[in-house]
Amino acid sequence: MGRDVTSLGSFAFLGFVSVAAAGYLLIAGKRRYAVLVAAAVVGGEAISTLLKIAFDRQRPDLLHTTRIFTASFPSGHAMLSAVTFLTVGALLAKANPEPRVKAYFISLAVFLTVMVGLSRVYLGVHYRTDVLAGWCVGSAWAILCWSAVNGIEQRRGR
Repeated sequence: MGRDVTSLGSFAFLGFVSVAAAGYLLIAGKRRYAVLVAAAVVGGEAISTLLKIAFDRQRPDLLHTTRIFTASFPSGHAMLSAVTFLTVGALLAKANPEPRVKAYFISLAVFLTVMVGLSRVYLGVHYRTDVLAGWCVGSAWAILCWSAVNGIEQRRGR
């Protein structure tokens, strides 16, 4: 079950979610939001890769059942889950006027992000600090991208 949960933070799955969300936003005429999703995810991947290269931290010396190919710090699964799920969750929340639906989308985004991160520690492929750093950097990047779009909208009077 841990491997199933961790796969929700995989490059492939998050890529599908990102493309699906951007596609929907383009069809719905929300080009700016589609660009936000693409920029947030691509930028998050670049930041994650640069941080992994810069820190080059070894993985925990535990027996684990998943294949690993990159350095440990920060957790790419945790970081990109935060970027993707929080960005898409915020966009879905913004698109719906009902407060309970907004709360549902944000709660679901946070829940998925947390579960992916916890699965990385459970599987023994990351230290807790790797996951915490991934959550922090990913959330900060998602907030920065979201704030940039909101700033642009406010300047344009939308």
